[in-house]
Amino acid sequence: MSSPPEPLNLSVHSLPALDPDQKRTGIGRFKMLLIWAVCAAPVVASYLTYYVIRPQGHNSYGELIEPQRPLPPRTQLQLTDAGGAAVDPASLRGQWLLIVVAGGDCDEACERQLYAQRQLREMMGRDKDRLDRVWLVDDGKPVRAALLPAMKQATVLHVPRQQLAAWLKPAPGQPLESHFYLVDPMGNWMMRFPAHADPSKVKTDLGKLLRASASWDQEGRDPAPRPRPAGGLTQQ
Repeated sequence: MSSPPEPLNLSVHSLPALDPDQKRTGIGRFKMLLIWAVCAAPVVASYLTYYVIRPQGHNSYGELIEPQRPLPPRTQLQLTDAGGAAVDPASLRGQWLLIVVAGGDCDEACERQLYAQRQLREMMGRDKDRLDRVWLVDDGKPVRAALLPAMKQATVLHVPRQQLAAWLKPAPGQPLESHFYLVDPMGNWMMRFPAHADPSKVKTDLGKLLRASASWDQEGRDPAPRPRPAGGLTQQ
């Protein structure tokens, strides 16, 4: 006669205890990543909306800079105002920047570029206060006094040409002075408009970018002090 089957014995082993410090560190990292994702999501979404999720065959007039080029630190881009005081490049963040490069003498072509820059900002309507006009003077000469009244609402800064050329790049065969350069509120140079640009086409691109970024970019939100415009006038 066969013996009855023996009962099955189950051995339960305790799991290793989780170190409380490791648990807290893991939760902290997760929270930090979550906060970063929430903050970055609107920015990423606006760029995707404009550059990726768009009708087939639609192209921007300006040339997208890939990869984007962030504002250099003050040690690599030594900006000064009209009075010779140093200006930290980081203080330019917080607004869209439409940049013109030209010498202080500013010839006829330069004057046309500055006029178009001023008109483009005005054409942004209620969004114009989210776009700063910036003139980077790269030849070490003072700005002609006759131009100062037209630059009251612009930021005019002096910068060594060699340093500027290490950040902004013109199209092949063109000088730095030929283009409008667009910098986003995070301080990234992200678009270059063609030489002798058609203002109506530049306006179209600017309008789309301002609309696409409206959810995360609001004028006047940056509490950092703004650099003084030419002639020591107050930035408006």
